[in-house]
Amino acid sequence: MASAARKLQLNPVDPENLLNPVPFYKELRENDPVHWSDVVHGWFLTRHEDVMNGLRDSRLSADRGKVLEHQFQMMGLSPESIREVTDTFKRQMACKDGAAHLKPRRQTAAAFAPQVLDSWRPLIHRTLVTHLDKLRDRREADLVPELFYQMPPLVIAELLGITPEDRERLQQWGEAVTQLTSTGAAKNLMEVARQANEGQARINQFLTNLVEERRRAPGEDLISHMLRAQEQGGMTTEEVVANTSLLLAAGHLTTTDQLSNGLYELLTRPEQLALLRREPSLLKPAIEEMMRFAPPVPFVHRIAVDNIELRGRTIRKGDIVFLGLAAANHDPAAFKDAEYFDISRDPHQQKSMSFGFGPHHCLGAGLARRELEIAFSELVHRMPEMRLDAAKLPRIKCGGLLFRGFESLPVRW
Repeated sequence: MASAARKLQLNPVDPENLLNPVPFYKELRENDPVHWSDVVHGWFLTRHEDVMNGLRDSRLSADRGKVLEHQFQMMGLSPESIREVTDTFKRQMACKDGAAHLKPRRQTAAAFAPQVLDSWRPLIHRTLVTHLDKLRDRREADLVPELFYQMPPLVIAELLGITPEDRERLQQWGEAVTQLTSTGAAKNLMEVARQANEGQARINQFLTNLVEERRRAPGEDLISHMLRAQEQGGMTTEEVVANTSLLLAAGHLTTTDQLSNGLYELLTRPEQLALLRREPSLLKPAIEEMMRFAPPVPFVHRIAVDNIELRGRTIRKGDIVFLGLAAANHDPAAFKDAEYFDISRDPHQQKSMSFGFGPHHCLGAGLARRELEIAFSELVHRMPEMRLDAAKLPRIKCGGLLFRGFESLPVRW
């Protein structure tokens, strides 16, 4: 009986582990830091040192297109039924290594330079305040759908030069693709796959048209920057489209989840929230601590392209490896009092893995930090009486390993 209970505890996708993963992270870190899961059919690394090394190890490839295609086939989906999705993923910089990754990253990076991002602060602030003003007099709201799902998509769409009337449909198409990559998609998998493939096809057609418009009449938006670099031997049009689709998704999904995760941690710790209100200079350290303590992406996965010996275990060529960003962030070997949420931690001593590490460190980290700083500055000081709604429980989104946030976060003020 004890052995069966332990096996259940070590199931990465057990509902209880998804709902409250910290004990699961601790168990693996302390007793099985290089863990093979028969359930997921992959390795799990949970110690900070191993995750950091794994993110920069060239033997762990980010080229997961074929793995994703294989996983979909194992779910009973034919290659043709999800062709638009898999082909798009394969063209994205996040699924490439070496020079194939570096070329599109460099081509895109200029638009994410600090001085460029600082020029977007007024837009971020204006977008947030517009939505806050609509909510303020109500004295209650579910901030996930009514604020957090609104601000980041509007900001990234503006950055890409996408008009307001097009943003909502792009978001709907993108949501269909996201559903396919989550565990919850199994309810009606064939229909989810059909909608995802159709959604990706619509996104790609829309972006192809937009790329052609920017080629004829370039501006200062991100797509125009990418096309200027393309003229010097950069990405193909298909790659520009695929990476713009990536930016659309990554530019709002993770920030949306981090907003809800961070606010929940603050609201459940009144002493930390009061400290932030008394000392506004702690805003940046508070943002770093929110990202460390409750990151929106608990795991990233890689594919081994060579055999790797690690802590007495052999990761074989072709194996999938899940790098535990959230588990690493709770490692006491890297963080003093790792299980304590402390907004006064020295940000210069942070070793958080939330934005990754090495060549695939999140390109949009600077934009996300600015959005989070502006959002929490306004929320904390414009709504000083904000608290969780005692009559309506928050609802966590935890249907899979790769994304974690809230579906609902009702508050009052």
